[in-house]
Amino acid sequence: MVICFIGPANSSHIIKWCNYFTSRNHSVHVVSFQPGEIENVIVHYIPISLSCDSSDVNKIKYLFKVKKVKKIVKLISPDIVNVHYATSYGTVVALSGLKNYILSIWGSDIYEFPNKSFFHKWLLQFSLRRAPYLFSTSRAMAEEAAKYTKKKFEITPFGVKTDFFTPDKRNRIDNYFVIGTVKGLSYIYGIDYILKAAAIIKKQYPEIPLKIRIAGKGKDEKALKELAEELGISDIVTWLGFLSQENAAKEWANMDVAIIPSLSESFGVAALEAQSSGIPVIISDVSGLKETTKPGYSSIVVPAKNEFEIAKQIIRLYYNSEEMREIGRNGILFVRNTFDYDKCFSKIESVFEVINQGKFSNEYNE
Repeated sequence: MVICFIGPANSSHIIKWCNYFTSRNHSVHVVSFQPGEIENVIVHYIPISLSCDSSDVNKIKYLFKVKKVKKIVKLISPDIVNVHYATSYGTVVALSGLKNYILSIWGSDIYEFPNKSFFHKWLLQFSLRRAPYLFSTSRAMAEEAAKYTKKKFEITPFGVKTDFFTPDKRNRIDNYFVIGTVKGLSYIYGIDYILKAAAIIKKQYPEIPLKIRIAGKGKDEKALKELAEELGISDIVTWLGFLSQENAAKEWANMDVAIIPSLSESFGVAALEAQSSGIPVIISDVSGLKETTKPGYSSIVVPAKNEFEIAKQIIRLYYNSEEMREIGRNGILFVRNTFDYDKCFSKIESVFEVINQGKFSNEYNE
């Protein structure tokens, strides 16, 4: 098949989709408003001088590229058009007049965008209404999107490479108890609650040789580092910055416990990576994280915004090493059976083929 993705070419998610389909010998194109190079993919870059984080007012510039996008797609003449992100890219394609395409929702376009104003809500509804087919990476996000459309969603989780995120990459020989996360440095991901929990442990259980490793970049990086200073834990926190996938896999494998206390999460990729690496995961009670773990089996669920409960569970795991190992083993099995990369994308490929053959169920029509 000839597949055309419409979305940011510099996104790790878009790259992941492209890598799978090129590995399956499909011809892949990406139409993007952000520059980027993807191996074995033809990227059609439409310069706008904006990032995905630009203000909504500035993103109006996207709409002036409707004809350009439509022209490029017609020249490609793809079998499948898959638009990523319901607003911005989704709105452009909705206005383009393209008739047969898939719209994949991402997260902030569903959880945050429509809450800004009545117009933002209308714009999301417009994009969802125009799309013939809808994909969601999680059931939780599809349920949230149901507030804005009656259409049904095909659930298409990303999955992770279980032979890449593996406990075999563990090479630590120290006696520290290492907790941490690999997430964007934003308050929405609850990074501040990891720091607060660590401060509680350091004060009340000084005998625990605690170390915190936090990977990622983000808008709240400076504020979070200042918080660590204020809490008096800077000496036990290591800020790793942005990591490649290879280094992220090594970090997860070398942690003792992963902490993912997000306040909102459309799909818990980080939780999958940590479980696949064989370590227990403490997550907040948000739907996107509970869907990508098996609570009580491969994860421990705590209330969101609760550093005391996070600290309590970290302490409990430290003093129960056998339980910690068992949860880690369970995580490996859970991810291999449920969210293996090849299995997940094989399903998406099958849906693409059915859509291309014109045999997909008509249940998407309102």
